[in-house]
Amino acid sequence: MQDNSQKYFVIDFDSTFTQVEALDILGEIALEGHVEKENRLHKIKEITDEGMSGSLTFRESLVQRLEILDAHKNHLPLLVDRLKGEVSKSFKRNKEFFKNYTDNIFIISNGFKDFIVPIVEEYHIKADNVFANSFEFDEGGSIVGFDHNNALSINGGKAEQLKQLDLQGDVYVIGDGYTDYEIKAAGMANKFYAFTENVTRDNVLEKADHITPSLDEFLYLNKMNTAISYPKNRINILLLENIHPKAVELMKEEGYNVEVYPGGLDEDELCEKIKNVSVLGIRSKTQVTAKVLENANRLIAVGAFCIGTNQIDLNSCLKKGVAVFNAPFSNTRSVVEMAISEIIALRRKLYMSSQAMHEGKWDKSASGSHEVRGKNLGIVGYGNIGAQLSVLAEALGLNVYYYDIEEKLALGNARKCRSLKELFKKADIVTLHVDGRKENLNIIGETEFQWMKDGVIFVNLSRGHVVDIPALKDNIESGKVAGAAIDVFPSEPKSNDEEFLSELRGLPNLILTPHIGGSTQEAQENIAEFVPGKIMGYINTGSTSNSVSFPNLQLPAFENAHRLIHVHHNVPGILAKINQVLADHDINIVGQYLKTNEVIGYVITDIDKKYNRDVIKALRSIEHTIKFRILY
Repeated sequence: MQDNSQKYFVIDFDSTFTQVEALDILGEIALEGHVEKENRLHKIKEITDEGMSGSLTFRESLVQRLEILDAHKNHLPLLVDRLKGEVSKSFKRNKEFFKNYTDNIFIISNGFKDFIVPIVEEYHIKADNVFANSFEFDEGGSIVGFDHNNALSINGGKAEQLKQLDLQGDVYVIGDGYTDYEIKAAGMANKFYAFTENVTRDNVLEKADHITPSLDEFLYLNKMNTAISYPKNRINILLLENIHPKAVELMKEEGYNVEVYPGGLDEDELCEKIKNVSVLGIRSKTQVTAKVLENANRLIAVGAFCIGTNQIDLNSCLKKGVAVFNAPFSNTRSVVEMAISEIIALRRKLYMSSQAMHEGKWDKSASGSHEVRGKNLGIVGYGNIGAQLSVLAEALGLNVYYYDIEEKLALGNARKCRSLKELFKKADIVTLHVDGRKENLNIIGETEFQWMKDGVIFVNLSRGHVVDIPALKDNIESGKVAGAAIDVFPSEPKSNDEEFLSELRGLPNLILTPHIGGSTQEAQENIAEFVPGKIMGYINTGSTSNSVSFPNLQLPAFENAHRLIHVHHNVPGILAKINQVLADHDINIVGQYLKTNEVIGYVITDIDKKYNRDVIKALRSIEHTIKFRILY
């Protein structure tokens, strides 16, 4: 009598269990130093793809590859060492699955047992459950062929092998090649899952019952224990405004479903786009408003790939339980270097001289050209950028003065001024490095310009709304401001395709740049690594270190436990209610962490691995709960 309750899992090896094709790697090892190495490796890959897609019979592809390989038995230990480091990431995460189902997991591969068994045995897969080809060697140990009597050396061999096994129960096939689909086509499997974590083949996807970007997805679909609570391929990431490719690469490597959009989106566009987004990545143009957040049903985090967060409604994010991360230090040096370069360029009138030269004018004169050494630099805003600028400016011989609404420790010989008026009356050069808070709207207007010295140099690399643009225009035209550099504007184009419109265009000794103060390759790469790192830390562990909206918690790693993340309105008694629910369900707390701010409370609870799942429903139902997540 058949036991139809049994489940069996048939898994391919090359580019499924491992990220690579083993014979490709064997080729790299065997052909090391060979004069035709690159050509032969390219040919091997071509033949592999033809065999996997079904355009070449498998036996033909195998014969041709082995002829090109020129491999030896001594190469196999090196191959095994390489392959151990190439096991698919989602397989590494789910060792417990292989351990729990060790009797029911079979590797059926057109590869070779010689290198497959040493790899899969480390994942609790029995050698007797591995069905693959075998190499044939000559007397000297060179690989000269394979066992032609093995069904797995021909097309349709996997289905034939499975037929011989005569498994009684449900059979699920996980693989990336056409030969894996053939098992299902022959009626030997219930379902075929096209595994796309490493390789995607369109003709295979068309045949699949399910597309499986990771083993996590397969286990999730089949309601089986997994190493993570939710498949990362189901977490939708939307990255706007040409965020550096490094960020895209890191998030795709982590397994997220990443969509990239080159420009910014206006409010209505973003309201529509964000409905199924879990993580939003933006720079400075996109406004994350309360209206946008109302439409963000699945949003758990926003990454600002820049310093400022004034474009994000942080209070609404808090109320929705959305964590916000930025990069407060990653582009500091880039902005500082640009400020220094523009101050020197404006003092020397380099921009005007260059323009004249382009027009064919040769005016070799020192009139109006000055060194910066010995001049007074007035820094408005003494945060990360202002302070670093202070140090570099002093090294150039400038006398540094600064003003900040908060008490900041002076670096070097910098001197603090008690008011903007005091600062402006001293400064030969004024540079702004303030944040984007609403209170900073037009803090530099006609009155402030009149406090400045005649012939002042004026630089704004901070926020566009902090300067009254008509007042700046009037003071440039009158000569009160001898030169200016503006990188940020009250209204900026959403993309590179839009025209930049401003009444500042065409004014003398005025350097206009398109919000590129922090846009160096180094800065963008730093930001592209820093922000995804914080977001992934939050998703994977619940850590909110450096969040600008959430209470900051740096959490330890957790093992053999579930991590419950509870975000709630900051009202008394929530922690007691959480613990009462856990006590009612006889659940042991391994560790617990709580932090609050004026709006929300953030509780992390690590509990024993085994628990009654009714507890999740109870925790979600606690009054004042905003968001609840499980990590494991």
